[in-house]
Amino acid sequence: MQTQILPISTRSIAQPPPPPQSPSPSTTMPDLSSTRLLISPQFDEEKAIEVEPFLPRASSSYTSTSARITNFYQKRRRRNLSETDGSATGRSHSFRERAAFNSDSDMIMTRLCVNLLRYFGLGCRFITRFLALGCYSFLIFPGLVQVGFYYFFSSQVCRGIVYGDQPRNRLDLYLPKESDGPKPVVAFVTGGAWIIGYKAWGSLLGKQLSERDIIVACIDYRNFPRGTMSDMVKDASQGISFVCNHIAEYGGDPNRIYLMGQSAGAHIAACALLEQAVKEAGEGESPSWSVSQLNAYFGLSGAYNLFNLVDHFHCRGFYRSIFVSIMEGEQSFRRFSPEVMVQEPDIKNAVSLLPAVFLIHGTGDYSIPSDASKNFADTLRRVGVKAELLLYDGRTHTDIFVQDPMRGGKDQMFEDLVAIIHAGDSEALAKDAIAPPKKQLVPEFMLNLASSISPF
Repeated sequence: MQTQILPISTRSIAQPPPPPQSPSPSTTMPDLSSTRLLISPQFDEEKAIEVEPFLPRASSSYTSTSARITNFYQKRRRRNLSETDGSATGRSHSFRERAAFNSDSDMIMTRLCVNLLRYFGLGCRFITRFLALGCYSFLIFPGLVQVGFYYFFSSQVCRGIVYGDQPRNRLDLYLPKESDGPKPVVAFVTGGAWIIGYKAWGSLLGKQLSERDIIVACIDYRNFPRGTMSDMVKDASQGISFVCNHIAEYGGDPNRIYLMGQSAGAHIAACALLEQAVKEAGEGESPSWSVSQLNAYFGLSGAYNLFNLVDHFHCRGFYRSIFVSIMEGEQSFRRFSPEVMVQEPDIKNAVSLLPAVFLIHGTGDYSIPSDASKNFADTLRRVGVKAELLLYDGRTHTDIFVQDPMRGGKDQMFEDLVAIIHAGDSEALAKDAIAPPKKQLVPEFMLNLASSISPF
């Protein structure tokens, strides 16, 4: 008998037909042994799952299976009704709301890990780095617990603010304790190898910058395979637009907005910035935000020339076939290489619109070599963009973003970043001068060991 397919939608759930009341001997019973339910999950793709009947094919089997399907629908309806899609505009949440949000966040992070395993495969290089990642996470775990507690339970964090119509179009806001006037704002795009990026990865940076009276907006975006590079750029641009147009509602200063990205996030943010400049320089465009609204761009350990990095990534276990798929084919390398694009004569007017650029990199970074930032800075200067290169001797890909902030005390990269943001604000600079040292989150020996085994 031909397989039956029952379409089901998470938005409108149809009730299954009732079982026959008194089937006659001649009534033909449906064959449920091969019945398939087509279910639309929370995200983008539809998947089919097999449902095996618990009893042999008979009238009682059909009734039992129908009841189970009905129960499945009811459970799914209750789950859908419990999900909220509103924006978090207040500074406090009920315990139930926080618990629901924490559950959703756990689900997202689980999906990220599954996607990582699924698309990187089980090659020798990847297995080695995955084990190293486990050891690395264990060593910095004390710091992760403290930052995680702050992220989920602090009233200064506004989580899951909606900025677009995609499931991952959310951002988190980290707000200073003091509300004595408009604050400078950093729109931050997190890293994650274009596959496991998540807005919560910026919680440590958000926490520490908010302690210096700087608002941080961590922008989430679709990851591969849910989206490719053009989707990520589109999401980041929408998130930046939300910050530019709505940050005043949260106490931010719309005249002091800075764009920042880390690792893959630095690449995505740079592409979004350049794409927006091209739109503004063209005719007939009506962009929702302007590059003139940004005071500066900060690129932290970013990748800006795909042609120079694809083989490097392949040798480190980020296989070429996957990278090419993320970037929508080798024919798109030029489009998604800001270092290459800014040299194009036909977008010279767009390049002239770019804000000041600060490229930050550790010389000990072997995930994305510091030459990536050095070459991009040189190229920007040649085409007339104000660009400054900040190199930190011996610092690795994770040192300047994870280990150094967890060490406590004085973090040179952090202090340089704050000094640039507060430049021209004498009152803020005076507060920075007497700011207490940061609290150490992880013992020094554990951080040193984490640096030595980090897979990044």
